[in-house]
This record gives sequence, C-alpha cells and structure tokens, in this order.
Amino acid sequence: MSWLKRLFGLEKPQNAQVNPTPQQVPPGSTTSAAPATTESIPPERLGLNGEYDQSGLAKRVALAFDQDSQLGDIDTLWVAQTSGTVVLKGNVPDQETLNKMVAVARSVNGATGVNTDEVTVG
Repeated sequence: MSWLKRLFGLEKPQNAQVNPTPQQVPPGSTTSAAPATTESIPPERLGLNGEYDQSGLAKRVALAFDQDSQLGDIDTLWVAQTSGTVVLKGNVPDQETLNKMVAVARSVNGATGVNTDEVTVG
C-alpha cells in the first residue's frame, strides 16, 4: 500500500507533484468579496496539485516517500505536520532508513524542519 493511501486514504491524484506550482484563482470565480490581488498559499498548505490543503505538506512528504524507490511503505510510521515542521511518529527498522526519510522530507518545499522525537529505531 502506498504512503498516500495508508495515511490519507488517497490514491495518487493525476498530475500530483511533491513541489507543485500554486493554483491561481480564475478571474470571476470568487464567491466572496476578495482583494484584487490573489493571496498566495503558504508553502506548508500547498496541496498535491497546487491547491490549498490544510495537510498539504504532510501529503506531499508522503508522495515524496512513495516516489523514492528506497522507501517502501513502512506501516509503523506516520507523517503529520505542525505548520512547516514535518512530524514523523512511530517505528522504523534502522537509523539509515530514518536518515533517508528525514532527508527526503526536508527536500519538500515548505518543510522548515523535521521532528523525529516520537520515532523509535529498531
């Protein structure tokens, strides 16, 4: 099972990207009075296709884990986020795997840090 499927119940969306370009709101499609300039989406809230997503960073990290051939789905580890910090929780088989996961998570746009305080190795 993929990281996205296990953690978020999602199949990989078509055109999903780890570091997508934020979507622009089409002119005339606003439902409320909005400023003339489009507000940008914070990098940690950017979804898989450039849309606003409260868990966008965690989902994009899960996608990055799915795309890395060295990181199979470790069903004892979970990915969450607190603002721009990626939070890893659970168990990993070895320190090398954890180091790889931290490096991949840090490479995702919007990740300001990776918290592994709740990860057990071994």
